[in-house]
Amino acid sequence: MSKIRLGILGGGGDSLIGIVHRIASGMFDEFDLVGGCFNPDPNENMSFGKKIGIKKRRIYDNFESLIEAELTLPIDERIQVVSVLTPNFLHYPMAKKLIQNNFNVICEKPLTTTYSEAQELELEVKKKDLVFAVTYTYTGYPIVREMKQMIKDGVIGKIQKIDLQYYQGWINPIIKDPELRKTVWRLDPNKGGLSCCIGDIGTHAFNMAEFLTGMKIDKILADLNYLYPENQMDVDGTILVRFSEYCKGVIRASQIATAEENSFTVQIYGENGCFKWNQENPNYLYHLMEGKPIQILKPGNPYLSKFSLKSSKLPPGHPEGFFDAMGNIYNGVAKTLREVETNDGSYPSISEGVRGMMFIEKVLESNKNGNIWIKLD
Repeated sequence: MSKIRLGILGGGGDSLIGIVHRIASGMFDEFDLVGGCFNPDPNENMSFGKKIGIKKRRIYDNFESLIEAELTLPIDERIQVVSVLTPNFLHYPMAKKLIQNNFNVICEKPLTTTYSEAQELELEVKKKDLVFAVTYTYTGYPIVREMKQMIKDGVIGKIQKIDLQYYQGWINPIIKDPELRKTVWRLDPNKGGLSCCIGDIGTHAFNMAEFLTGMKIDKILADLNYLYPENQMDVDGTILVRFSEYCKGVIRASQIATAEENSFTVQIYGENGCFKWNQENPNYLYHLMEGKPIQILKPGNPYLSKFSLKSSKLPPGHPEGFFDAMGNIYNGVAKTLREVETNDGSYPSISEGVRGMMFIEKVLESNKNGNIWIKLD
């Protein structure tokens, strides 16, 4: 069976997310990276493409030339899936043209820079019947998938409260210097879109809350912090959420949490118990029950669900991390393309990307209008 031909836009040089996608795509021997445009600088683009083994003729100057040239190739040579790893403002024009020309897409989050753009892409994907994944990577961890399955099976009972916190500190030393801020594209609304912190990491928490519980958040109330009056992009936020009258919670996100690295913690409370998980120590799921000792579940063990076990590549005791989580998303895309299985949560779909953009805009609306409750679509 031949591998699925993959192209990549962006992610060259020392890009954090570029190496993650390239390694993830190769994990299950499903994809073959055959072409792309990795950097807007022609010399760096060509140099990087050659370095990772791409043939010169398939190292393209821009995404338009990639599409144009690939469409001239026989269908059994043409790129089948394109991963979009660029800054946020390029997601929409790239994804739109790829969809229009019948390429399947894997896109970094946030999906676009506006909710209306995201909705437009979703309509195009449905018309073309294409596979479109949005990389909310943390849903790919085997033990997170176990938590989802156990919640679905009623192990902790009816959900009463959620508490998700995603704290980073990397913007803290940058935000203090107005000149330094200008060097960071996430703090530039022309490149990052409407939001920095909520768009970058708050959407991960929102997506995780809905992924795990299987429920949709109905209303939100947001309080954002910009830290300096001249700074246009949020760098911190607290969002109250309501699933229903009797199921509520909080999402906290910050990129000025001094000295924090990538602390994403999840706590889901049901009437019969609680699950706790921390992304910086991702191979441990804590199950709390009243009057009983804490249970600790770990990946790869036979007591786990099929959904979790098919996401593990190693025996118990061998740590699996961020690369593996992304690898599981790529594997889900591959299995859907090969029609081995339908998407059962094995990768986040474009619909989840659309909800993420809707969440960002509603959070900004709530904050702008005096921290009021806003109903989600």
